[in-house]
Amino acid sequence: MRAAIIGPPQSGKSTLFYAVTNLMPDPGQMPQEHVATVAVPDTRIPHLVELCQPKKTTFANVEFLDVPGVSLADAHGRADFAKYLPSIRNCDVLVIVVRDFKNTSVPEYRNRIDCHGDLADMHEELIFADLDVVTTRLEKLEKSLKKPTKTHEQEKKEMVVLQRCAEALEASKPLSTAIASDEDAKLIASFSFATQKPAVAVYNVDDDRAAEPIKNVPENFHSAIPLCADIEAQINELPTEDRAAFLGDIGVEEPARDRLIRTCYDAMNLMSFLTMGPDEVRAWTIPKGTLAVDAAGKIHSDLARGFIRAETVSFADLMETGNFKSAKAAGKVRQEGKTYEVQDGDILNIKFNV
Repeated sequence: MRAAIIGPPQSGKSTLFYAVTNLMPDPGQMPQEHVATVAVPDTRIPHLVELCQPKKTTFANVEFLDVPGVSLADAHGRADFAKYLPSIRNCDVLVIVVRDFKNTSVPEYRNRIDCHGDLADMHEELIFADLDVVTTRLEKLEKSLKKPTKTHEQEKKEMVVLQRCAEALEASKPLSTAIASDEDAKLIASFSFATQKPAVAVYNVDDDRAAEPIKNVPENFHSAIPLCADIEAQINELPTEDRAAFLGDIGVEEPARDRLIRTCYDAMNLMSFLTMGPDEVRAWTIPKGTLAVDAAGKIHSDLARGFIRAETVSFADLMETGNFKSAKAAGKVRQEGKTYEVQDGDILNIKFNV
């Protein structure tokens, strides 16, 4: 999974990127995109490592892309933003950071502090960008359908979906609201539209408001979280053993990195299942609702092709009984077939034959 961190200048976007990835962008290389891969925090992994003492431990990973902040107040800024659209469209979830803090030493974007206005501006810019692509494609389809070709039926189906997309975008609705089925999504998948992706709003607030929940998720966003990027960056500088106490002092239960990754996972409808053994303990990322045979294929195609069954135990049951052998003796290990819907935290042992 890749998440694009975008937002206006002076929103604290790059500070958040550092807090999450521990990669500080080089000021000499600004403006420039930066990418970093981080492990998905999973408190279950250390327990499995203690049980198995594996040769290798592998957490699930997520990539974060830091997109330079540009002003959308004029045509020049919007042109600069357009340069980054291919990278944004190559991501799976959008994290839009807006300023909601007061600091006289940080220049105000558009001479204001208006987090809701900034979110609306960014949403509209993404709407316009997608509408431009949809309109151009519809014009090409209209010309193509006037000529005899072997792809008429497919093009007609695509046109129907894109016309529906255009109507949604013209009403300032994200393109995701116009997708009615998996078939629709496949027809336009190659465009990787920005507003087809889930969006998370991040309010960069003053440190005394970092623990306050967001009462209302803004329209067109999957979720919203508050954080203080400066404080989170400071936490990053602390020894690991001191971080919990620091977070407690400001009333925050977990660092921004953990909250943001969990929120992105939820926005993408993702979860993790686990495998364990003397060679490796590993977390695997899959969509919620994934069947056992498809989860097996995530590990290796041979496991899906020769799937027999999945020995399955929940992490909670494993911890309650102590280890896999005890869980099996207690009847907690289930023999699941191909159509079993894997649950978050399931530990799978795939039996197969090829």
